Amino acid sequence: EDYDLVVFENKFPSLQQDSSEVTEKDSKFFKHGKAQGICEVVLFTSDHDGIMSEKPLSRYIKLVKVWRDRYRELGVKNFIDYVFIFENKGEEVGVTLHHPHGQIYAYPFIPPIIKQELNSSKKYLEKEGKCLFCKNLEEEKKDGKRIIISNDSFTALVPFSACYTYEVHIYANKHLPSFNDFSEKEEIDLAAILKTILMKFDNLFGFTLPYVMSIHQQPTNGTGKEYSHFHIEFYPPYRTKDKLKYLAGSEIGMGVFIDNSFSEDSKSPG
Repeated sequence: EDYDLVVFENKFPSLQQDSSEVTEKDSKFFKHGKAQGICEVVLFTSDHDGIMSEKPLSRYIKLVKVWRDRYRELGVKNFIDYVFIFENKGEEVGVTLHHPHGQIYAYPFIPPIIKQELNSSKKYLEKEGKCLFCKNLEEEKKDGKRIIISNDSFTALVPFSACYTYEVHIYANKHLPSFNDFSEKEEIDLAAILKTILMKFDNLFGFTLPYVMSIHQQPTNGTGKEYSHFHIEFYPPYRTKDKLKYLAGSEIGMGVFIDNSFSEDSKSPG
């Protein structure tokens, strides 16, 4: 069946809107809770073997608008605190559905990584009077060594403290907390820089590069507008053309990532 983009409920959801009540009793130490939330799948194209880096800019613009609409529609539900938009691409990151697609999880809480990120940004704002991410981008632009590409609204770079060799972050150039704050031009500019990064990824080693993509933005429970800064993070698992980056003792056991390359050397994939 031919279609443009499609959004539907995940058939095997981790979270359910009508999640049943927990029957197990809490102890003084162990607590239970409902797996309540919403899980959706976004099909990027009707072409089962399609490669997104080869799709026209118009497809990316439509995708950004779909992400925006789902963020808004899911975020207004009173039991949802955070809308997480992401993509797992490739067998190397555990994907079993090879049709080009992404996912959306709407959580009834703020996930731990986002909570830690926002706590750090809030503390920096209180101490320095400025958004941590705005300051980080300012310093990255001043240094310039890790910048990949920039347009009027967004900048793509390899972060100073990258955990993966070809990790890429895309930051809004001005303080945009979420999709709710985008202008139409900013939506188009995000689509354009996304297409460029995916093209560079796929030109890097001569095959379409797998990755995990994670969109970070303001919680939908109304908190954090002053210190949430829209950005997208890409984590490709390859460190060379034929070697994967495996998380081992230091990374999993201690949360200390070891990379055998400098971020400056990875800034121009493709």
